[in-house]
Amino acid sequence: MPTLSRTRVRIADEVWIVTALLHRENPSQGDFSVDQIMERAMKEQVAGAIRPGVYVHVIQHCVANRPPNPARYRMLLETRPGRRRLFHKGDPYHPGREGSKSIPKPEEMPVGYSDLLRWYSDWSNAATTVSSGTDPLLALAGSGKTLWADEHADAYVRRLREGWE
Repeated sequence: MPTLSRTRVRIADEVWIVTALLHRENPSQGDFSVDQIMERAMKEQVAGAIRPGVYVHVIQHCVANRPPNPARYRMLLETRPGRRRLFHKGDPYHPGREGSKSIPKPEEMPVGYSDLLRWYSDWSNAATTVSSGTDPLLALAGSGKTLWADEHADAYVRRLREGWE
C-alpha cells in the first residue's frame, strides 16, 4: 500500500497522528492539553515543518463536539476546555459533523506512521468497550428503587409532615 511523503500530509491527519502518538506514548493519560499537542507537532514535524493551520485544527477544525467552522472533521474530542483526546466511536459530536472523517485513510498516511492505524483500532475498541459500561448517569438507573421500600410514598410524606402546624 503506497503512503504519502511527509510534505503532502493533510493538516487534519497530522493533528490525528501527533495526538495518536501522545496517546500511545502516554497510555495512562486520558487527554492532552492543546499546548501538549502543539509541542508534539513541533517535535514530530510530520509534514517536515510545522504549518500555520495546525493550531486552528487542534482548537476547532478537528474537534468533533464543536460546531463545524468550516471543517467538519471528527478526529479529536474536547474533554474539557483546553483538553483534547482522539475521537472514537460512541463519542458525542456536533450534528453538523455527521459522516465526516474521523481517522486518516490508510493511503493518505505518511511514510512511517501507518502502524498508528492498527494501534488506534485496538485503542478505540478498548475505549469504546470501557466507556459504554461506565456512563455515570446510566449507572444510576434503578438506584432509588429502595428509597421507600419499607413504606408507601404517602406514608412517608405524612411522616415527614408530622408536627407541622
